Amino acid sequence: MLNPELKKELESQQYILVGNHSAVKTCSWTKKMIKSEGSCYKHKFYGIKSNQCLQMTSSLTCANNCIICWRSSKTPVSKEWTFDIDNPELIFENSIKAQYKLLTGLKGYEKTNQDYYEESKDIKHVALSLIGESILYPKINELNEIFNENNISTFLVTNAQYPEHIKKLKPVTQLYLSLDAPNKELLKQIDKPIFEDYWERLNKSLKYLKAKKQRTCIRLTIIKGINDKYFEDYSKLILKGNPDFIEIKAYMFLGSSRQRLKEENMPYHEDIVNYVSKKEIQEKRKMVYLD
Repeated sequence: MLNPELKKELESQQYILVGNHSAVKTCSWTKKMIKSEGSCYKHKFYGIKSNQCLQMTSSLTCANNCIICWRSSKTPVSKEWTFDIDNPELIFENSIKAQYKLLTGLKGYEKTNQDYYEESKDIKHVALSLIGESILYPKINELNEIFNENNISTFLVTNAQYPEHIKKLKPVTQLYLSLDAPNKELLKQIDKPIFEDYWERLNKSLKYLKAKKQRTCIRLTIIKGINDKYFEDYSKLILKGNPDFIEIKAYMFLGSSRQRLKEENMPYHEDIVNYVSKKEIQEKRKMVYLD
């Protein structure tokens, strides 16, 4: 899946590649919590301790070229799975080992909370939301089952371009759907999808999300000056998906996205608070907002 140049670039960014198509990278909040410097929103909202969270992907490829994404612009895009398929047991075991390896250097760090460091060896949560589209991995159900059998909760994020995969997905702890734009024109501008029927795929994904019996969430990433309005249009799409939660977060001026957007496109915390206070949003669902 990856050429030597891209492998070298990802490894220089502290990714550990797992097998042929998966990868692990330690979340900055995992490191911060081990150093007693705070924890991410999942700790406050869902009780997930950041020091026990594994951030990974089971597929480095994606069907979008989102302008907000921090991943390398060299990472492959693809409509279908055309690669060798690694066994889920291999991905699970080597992802756990990769997390341990990435955190080893913190053991001797003077500011490390040793209790939190020891806890980090007992992974309790996996965020399948690193880069790429994890749901595209043909054995994603088997992989999630292995995590759950090992008492590891599963938060899986999809970009809503694979509705049939969403339909076939067995229950995870929480299924996220990224809703990056309120209309067809903006979705093309922001996500730069490679599917021609991208808007139909999004709407079908929302339909299948609504049918899920597990816990679901729609996530909006707000880009200042681009998609920070259209409240009524967003609300209609949110109602179509009928999620348990809505998370509204700010676009972060990081990684490769800096080549496509400007720092002023990154909203401040007060911008997000103001956004979620809009009547059109508040009337629709229980709101969870992020800075």
